[in-house]
Amino acid sequence: MSERQPQILDLEQVIESKAGDKAKYIPRFLVNWFKDFMHLDYINNFLKEGYVGVEFCENSLKYLGVEIEVIGLENLPTDGKKYTFVSNHPLGAIDGVTLGAVIGKVYDGKIKYLMNDLLMNLKGMAPLGIPINKLGSQARSLSRLVNEVYESDNQMLIFPAGLCSRKIDGKITDLPWGKSFVKKSRETGRDIIPIHFEGENSERFYRIANLQKKLGLKFNFAMMLLPDEMYRSAGRKYKITFGKPIPVSSLDKSRSDYEWAQVIRAKAYEL
Repeated sequence: MSERQPQILDLEQVIESKAGDKAKYIPRFLVNWFKDFMHLDYINNFLKEGYVGVEFCENSLKYLGVEIEVIGLENLPTDGKKYTFVSNHPLGAIDGVTLGAVIGKVYDGKIKYLMNDLLMNLKGMAPLGIPINKLGSQARSLSRLVNEVYESDNQMLIFPAGLCSRKIDGKITDLPWGKSFVKKSRETGRDIIPIHFEGENSERFYRIANLQKKLGLKFNFAMMLLPDEMYRSAGRKYKITFGKPIPVSSLDKSRSDYEWAQVIRAKAYEL
């Protein structure tokens, strides 16, 4: 267990780190509004406890009063091998925290997963994360960081869709899964464990996400809603189902890596 150190999320500091000199042009009333919208006081009240790593994830669930039903826990091998865990991504926040808690407990905290670099401002989550930033020098070092984790003794958790689920033709579902987890798992001999996480965000979230796509906006406005979506998850119950390991040796050349990724995606939804 890591030593606890009280934390605080400083929104002004986060904005400055992302916007640089342009941060001074952001109206103060807008910053204050967003603090209220993202429930910053509620978040900081938890962060001051100083939880770190898997302990952070476990106590986040307790703080929110979230109840978890886990099915197929016996499918998580404890044979000392490394695995790649792949899951649908219906919520964009609480699903990552929950899987970090469940898998991390089984594997004694040895878990890493890709996360938006903004989440690295949550110091309690940072030890579990590989920050994704597709711009600048961080983008150039991402491939190296990912390779290092796949080659480490950590379990790897991936949300291959990248973005959280969208409502498509009235159904909440992931976008097509990226193929890199197939390639990296094959290179490092990791069998793959599919996961299905049952949950959904608010209708408002899906309306804004679909409007963003329709207008062709590059900025991910839907992502800015996720702190509020997580706040709304308080007191809810979610179900996680773990599938049986898929031998990476079975992912042969009869399909491309992209096609195998969609096959595994389908297996996750079959759960």
